[in-house]
Parts: sequence; structure tokens; C-alpha cells
Amino acid sequence: MRIPIRVLTALFLAAASGAVAAGPAEAATTLGASAAQTGRYFGVATAAFKFSDTPYMTIVNREFNSLVAENDMKWDATEPQQGRFTFTNADRLVSHAQSRGMTVRGHTLLWHAQQPSWAQGLSGAALRNAAINHVTQVATHFRGKIHSWDVVNEAFADGGSGARRDSNLQRTGNDWIEAAFRAARAADPGAKLCYNDYNTDGVNAKSTGIYNMVRDFKARGVPIDCVGLQSHLGTGLDSTYQQNIQRFADLGVDVQITELDVQQGGNQANIYGAVTRACLAVTRCTGITVWGVRDSDSWRDDNPLLFDAGGNKKAAYTAVLNALNAGGPTTPPPGTGACGAQVTLNSWTGGYTATVRVTAGAAALNGWTVGVTVPSGGAVTSAWNATNTGTSGQVTFRNVGYNGQVPAGGSIEFGFQGTGTGPTATPTCTAG
Repeated sequence: MRIPIRVLTALFLAAASGAVAAGPAEAATTLGASAAQTGRYFGVATAAFKFSDTPYMTIVNREFNSLVAENDMKWDATEPQQGRFTFTNADRLVSHAQSRGMTVRGHTLLWHAQQPSWAQGLSGAALRNAAINHVTQVATHFRGKIHSWDVVNEAFADGGSGARRDSNLQRTGNDWIEAAFRAARAADPGAKLCYNDYNTDGVNAKSTGIYNMVRDFKARGVPIDCVGLQSHLGTGLDSTYQQNIQRFADLGVDVQITELDVQQGGNQANIYGAVTRACLAVTRCTGITVWGVRDSDSWRDDNPLLFDAGGNKKAAYTAVLNALNAGGPTTPPPGTGACGAQVTLNSWTGGYTATVRVTAGAAALNGWTVGVTVPSGGAVTSAWNATNTGTSGQVTFRNVGYNGQVPAGGSIEFGFQGTGTGPTATPTCTAG
């Protein structure tokens, strides 16, 4: 796009079954902590040059559990000269997130805008090869550190056609988006791969064009895991907003609200609250990111954010926090000890990638261990965000330095790739 750990009183053991049940929770006091209760993230777009702004960073570090680079990961920032990559600012952002136990959304690998001048001068096969190389090199550099990548950004046209946008990338061939997703999966099999766009907040021609692309990708095995709805909103919210989220989820992909901001006015707080409730209502809506911290940090001039220029919480902030808290905590998956784990698979003939979500129970985790049963004939070949002992049969995964601390009710993810058939049994999880 253009530019505390808290204590929950939420969980009780069901005496008869031993299952963990959700009960009344102490209301969270920050956006990230409240979102974590529901198994989601609440993130913010930021930039490395902002890290010296103490009032700004106080809000970032207090309120959010996910970061996305506003500009520091885009093509012009990471490959200003062909084949010469620079990741200084992007690495700073990732390191800061890891030090605070935050996840990172990658934004964006390919976009028709903010291309370096050398790429703007290419066309045809030369541009296609350069674009795929860019995807491969950047995704490889950040392998294991990115929760979700906006692989392709804003590739559909506005208006009523539902067609692709004309761009230098589109003119390399209609399969360029598919090629980008395949390259991203090969470079970082653990990251969720997203398509991201704006003016897609309801059921309309543009969002339907994207829906049809995603449905086609899923049918043909093209790797796509999520759709990003930017949600740069004015003074109203499309009545089909939640319906639109649900129809994408029904295709088997996650939905993320990726760049949320709302024009200030009498309805701003209500719209923010409605967006949050819509996301909470759809299980596969996994998180929300606001596009900036304070109104003075926004790319818009209509005061669209949750904090005013002085860093004070606005009514919109309260509406979001209340909606998140009303959503309540989700039940941690069953496991051993004070944590649980669930596994999801992306499989193909002869192999798979597995994503494992570790969820803390009523108390915070200071380290975790997950046991996974790998079916006979298969083996783990690589892992990210965890270290493993063993490669077949009973395989044990342990946290790495930056993701061992998980707040009560919160969750983190790690992943691994393997040969053969992926594990289907529920993993075990032990605190410590």
C-alpha cells in the first residue's frame, strides 16, 4: 500500500472429561493481548526510521503483537539495483519483532507500484525472470521469520470488470501471479502466502474476480493460504463485509484484514468495531493490522487511526478493544501440561509442510516442547521457528530463543517440512 504478560482467570478443567473449557476472562487492556485471547493477532504497519521515536514506539510495544513493514520490504527498498539486495531496515524490523515475541507480516514481494527504476525499464521474459528471482531471494532471506507474505499486491483492476489490472507484470503473461506464489512456497514453505488488495471489502466485481482466482488456484494446487482485505474505509461499511470474509474462508484460505484505517467522523468508532466483530465471527479470519499508529503517521489526511497525533486513545480504539474482549478467549487445544498444539498440513505427492500452533493455557509459557508422530516411511527434512530432535517416528520440537515466551491464552506458530505423509495425530505440548 502507499505510501505484559497478563493473567487470565478464563480456564477451568472439566472434571469428567479432563478437557479444557473456556470461562469468563479478565478483560485484556491492550489490543494484542485481547486479540491473542481469540487466537488472533492485532498488528500495525511501521518503519525502521520510526524506532527512534520514543512516544511512538511506546505505543507499538504496548499495544500490538504483530508488525508489518510499511515500505521497508518492498521491491524498491530491498533490491534498488538489479541483483544487489539490501535488507538493513527490514532486518531491523524483524529483529525488533522477534525480541518482543511479535509475529511479522511480509509486505510485499511483487506490486506494480514502488518498483525500482531498473525493473520499470524491463519487460517480457527479462522482467518475469527478474521478478521471480526477487521473490526467491527476498523470501529466502527471511525464511522462517515471516508469518504471512503478501506475495502479490493489488493486481486486479477497479471498476465492474473483475479483470486483472494492466501492468508491466501482467504483460509478462497471465500466469505471473501463479508463478510468484510457486516461487514463494519453494523459498519459504513455512510462511502463509497471501494475495492482498483494496476496494474488496464487500461482495463486488473486484472481490469476485479475486475469489474466482483463489478458487482456481485451490483447484489446481497453486499454493495460496490467505487473502488480505486492505479495508481502507470511508464513512460506511459494506453490508456484505462479513459475508465476503466468509466466502473466502469457505474456499479453504485464511482471511486477514491487512491495512485497516477509517475516515474520522461520527461513525468511525462504529465502523472499527464492526470490522473487528466481523473478523471474530469468521474462524478463518486470523488477524487485523492497522495501517499506522497515530493520525499524524497516516498516509491519509482524514485522521483515520486509533490514536490521535498526541498518542491518545480515540473512541475507535475503545470500540476495537471492547469488541475483541467481547469475542472472548478461545479454548486452547488439548495437550499435556499448560499448553496445547494443533497441526495443519499443506500436502503434495511425496511431501508436505506442517504448521503447528502452540497455545498457552491459563498461565504464560516460558519455553515449550511439542511432540509429533511422523508416520512410518516419512521424515522431517527442515524446521523453522523451532529446533527438532529426531526426524522420523516420535519427533520433538522445542522453541528457539525468541518464541519461548507466550502470554497466557496467546499462541505462536512453528513449522516443518517432510517427506512422505504428514502427521495427522494431535501433537502433545509440554510447558518448559
